Amino acid sequence: MSEVMLRSAAIAINHTYALPGQILHDGDEIAILPPVSGGTFLADNPNWQIALVRETIDAADIVRRVKSGEDGAICVFDGTVRNNSRGRQTLHLDYEAYEEMALKQMLLLRAEAIEHYGVREVAIVHRLGRLLVGETSILIAVASAHRGAAFDACEWLIDTLKKTVPIWKREQFIDGAAWVDGEPFPENFIAR
Repeated sequence: MSEVMLRSAAIAINHTYALPGQILHDGDEIAILPPVSGGTFLADNPNWQIALVRETIDAADIVRRVKSGEDGAICVFDGTVRNNSRGRQTLHLDYEAYEEMALKQMLLLRAEAIEHYGVREVAIVHRLGRLLVGETSILIAVASAHRGAAFDACEWLIDTLKKTVPIWKREQFIDGAAWVDGEPFPENFIAR
C-alpha cells in the first residue's frame, strides 16, 4: 500500500477502529481499510435488527418487525441499485465487506441512534454479493413515537454507515468496472 493510499486508510484492531497510539498485543488482528462505500439474516435470528445478507432483503418483513403500537412513525431508507452512475449505464453492483467488523460497527450505530435520537427501534440490513438494477442494497428502518426523531436518526444512520462501516461497492458498467471511491473516513479514524 502506498503512502498516499495509507493516508486515507483507517486501521482496525480486533474489529474496532484503532485509536492513535493504541498498543498492539500478541494475537491482535490488524486490518488496513480503504475508505468504505456506503452474518446471515434468518427469519428466526434473535439479532434480526442488524444483518449482512446475500439474499433479497424483505423490506415488508423488516418494517413489520420494527413496528409497535407505541410508534407514531416508521422511517425507511431503501437504498436501491440504479441503472446509471456518473453518466454510465450500470449493469450490476458487487458488494464486499469485512463482515465481523461491519456487523460490530452496525450494532454500535444502532445503539447510538437509539440513545442519541430517542428512537425505540432500529434495523439495518445490508446486502452483499452481486445485485442487479432495482434490487435493495440496504434497508434501514427506524421506529419512533414521533416522525422528527425517526427522520433524523434514519438520515444520520445512512450517512454515518457510508463513512464508517467497512463495506465496499464495485460498479459494473457496460464499458468496464470500477470500485467506488468511498467517502472519507471521519478524521479520528484515519491512520497517521
